[in-house]
Amino acid sequence: MAEGAGGPGGVDDEESPLNSTINTTPLVDVMLVMLIIFLITVPVVVATKKVNLPVETNKEMLTKPDNINITVDSDGKYFYNVYPKELAEIKELLYKAALKAHNTGKSQPEVHIMGDDQAYYGYVGDAVEAARLSGIAKVGFVTKPNR
Repeated sequence: MAEGAGGPGGVDDEESPLNSTINTTPLVDVMLVMLIIFLITVPVVVATKKVNLPVETNKEMLTKPDNINITVDSDGKYFYNVYPKELAEIKELLYKAALKAHNTGKSQPEVHIMGDDQAYYGYVGDAVEAARLSGIAKVGFVTKPNR
C-alpha cells in the first residue's frame, strides 16, 4: 500500500529526475538593475560646467626689510630669517611682530615661507599654522621662477 505513494522509497522517485541546473533569473534581474543604475548615474558624475580657469603668473616682488622669512630645510629644521630657531620660538617671535605692528598702528609684516623641495610638507604646514595662530594676515610661499 505504501509503495504506490510518491514518497521516499516509492515508485515516483525513479521516474522524476533531480533538477541540477542553477536558476539564473534572479542573477539576471540584479545585473539589469545595476546596469540601469550605472547608466543613469555616470553622466551626472562626469558632466561638469565649463569655466575659464585663471592663468597663474609669478611676479617678482621686492622684499621689504619688515618681511619675515621662515625657511624649512630638508631635515625639518626651521630658520627665522637666517637664524636657526625652534618652532615654539618662531611662534613667539611672530606673535611679538604682530603685536608690535598692532600697537604702533603700522601694517603687519609679511611672512615668506621657503620650504625645501625635499622637506616633509607637514613641517611647512606647521610654519603656516604658526603664522596663522600669531595673527599674521599675509603669508606667502617663495618658489623658483619657472623659466
